[in-house]
Amino acid sequence: MSANIPESNARAWLVITTLDDSEAADTLAGALVERGLAACVHLLPAGRSVYMWKGNIEFDTEVTLLIKTSPARLDELQTWLADQHPYETPELIALPIERGLPDYLDWITQCTS
Repeated sequence: MSANIPESNARAWLVITTLDDSEAADTLAGALVERGLAACVHLLPAGRSVYMWKGNIEFDTEVTLLIKTSPARLDELQTWLADQHPYETPELIALPIERGLPDYLDWITQCTS
């Protein structure tokens, strides 16, 4: 799976993924921060997902992870996440953060350097 993201002038990135198990979400989040791939991972309470998968409409409960990282670590984060994620085709969405509190954006960079 290709994990290359187009170039951007983003100061930081917000990567979104979901997992069907809160323990797995905790483990994945901890590993991202421990490896310096993310400054912070915010886990949202389980919510319902409705989606089409292999011709069937699926209804599942999933935990959403909001992962904050620096431009320098984005490609590595996405490659690692795609490799470690338990889903066959995981949700991996990267949104550029172009503006924000400068101290917070600097903190993201420091944590992921």
